[in-house]
Amino acid sequence: MYYYRFQIAFQEVPNEISLCFSICGCPLRCKGCHSPFLFKKENGEFLTNIMYQQILEKYKNYATCVLFMGGEWEEVELIKKLKIAKKMDYKTCLYTGLKKVDQKIEQELTWLKTGEWISDLGGLDKSTTNQIFTEVKTNKNLNYLFQKK
Repeated sequence: MYYYRFQIAFQEVPNEISLCFSICGCPLRCKGCHSPFLFKKENGEFLTNIMYQQILEKYKNYATCVLFMGGEWEEVELIKKLKIAKKMDYKTCLYTGLKKVDQKIEQELTWLKTGEWISDLGGLDKSTTNQIFTEVKTNKNLNYLFQKK
């Protein structure tokens, strides 16, 4: 699994401080994607389990969630990484442009954002969006957490 960047994110998972990994090699190529550099696998660096665990250990007392921007196309590696995060007491989240992901991935997630980017419909902060932010355990749509009242 190749990642382009690691960053700490505050908005993508409401009420959580997330360790965010942007994964390279995305086959979806959504029109208007804000991260087209993620289409090519070679734009990233290989994310070893050792490096990944070191990052999670470093932020253990600060962050609460591990977020993957993509990676569902690397199912086996993604599941391994999600299990490592859960074992270290992190919550987990995946952002995907797909409408759904394999059940084996979903069972390792706390939250799942689905739906391709369609600029005319907007993102999670718009009531018109096609994207859905779901709490996996309850299957509850949490889009309202992104929308201003």
